[in-house]
Amino acid sequence: MSIQSVAVFCGSKNGTNPVFSSHASELGRLLAVHKVKLIYGGGSAGLMGVVADSAMEHGGLVTGFIPRLLLEWEVQHRGITELIICDDMHERKKRIYSIGDAAVILPGGFGTLDELFEIVTWNQLTIHDKHIYILNSAGFYDHLVQHIERMKQEGFLYEEAMKRITIISQPDELIPFLNE
Repeated sequence: MSIQSVAVFCGSKNGTNPVFSSHASELGRLLAVHKVKLIYGGGSAGLMGVVADSAMEHGGLVTGFIPRLLLEWEVQHRGITELIICDDMHERKKRIYSIGDAAVILPGGFGTLDELFEIVTWNQLTIHDKHIYILNSAGFYDHLVQHIERMKQEGFLYEEAMKRITIISQPDELIPFLNE
């Protein structure tokens, strides 16, 4: 099945390493060029804004979901194809992931980790069966990947954790999966 839309979860800040913004921009461009719709958190700040801006600049389609609570705090993006206002954070995550054919996780903070672990859990519970790609920009998620392996070794996982997760180091490593 080819991927028509991608749910992207990432930080509302840029982080300290310029590679994070560079990879977010390149991902937005690649999605647009390959005619894959970007589904994301609806903000204009941080990596969220970078990926959305880049997708729009390259002729892509972008749908954002933002909860009322964050309209002013995250500064909703006013230049995307479609912005949908949700009641709360949970509805936002659920709708973003439900619409995307797959998910890509970029660097981010607690919210990004919450989104990652919730969608992995949904997959394990067979609520969804979508593949998750972690863009490990500059090794940002190295320790997390090690911890997932530790959870497996210690007997806390019901299935092979990496069965539904692919780790990529560069945005262009996603291209072969878009065209499957």
